[in-house]
Amino acid sequence: MKIIEIYEPPLCCPTGVCGPAPDPDLATLQDTIQKLKKAGFSAERIALNQQPKRFMNNPVVKNILMSEGKESLPITLVEGKLVIKGRYPKYEELLKEVI
Repeated sequence: MKIIEIYEPPLCCPTGVCGPAPDPDLATLQDTIQKLKKAGFSAERIALNQQPKRFMNNPVVKNILMSEGKESLPITLVEGKLVIKGRYPKYEELLKEVI
């Protein structure tokens, strides 16, 4: 089973889909995560303010943050390999990476 990790900027809640004007990209991402899980893949969102140690314990993410700063977030890894940074992935893009 391939592992997908999406390292995100700080979120107001675990999904980021809350408040009076939720970000439509986060709603789409949540749907993408659910589709991937139903297809049998491991997909996880990791927010900086909720799991900061995960950011510093991952050498790929840590190096990007140290050289480019938080502006590089979100960072998407598949099997530990960088596939997208600076924006959220689309379902079709992730599907290409895991198949």
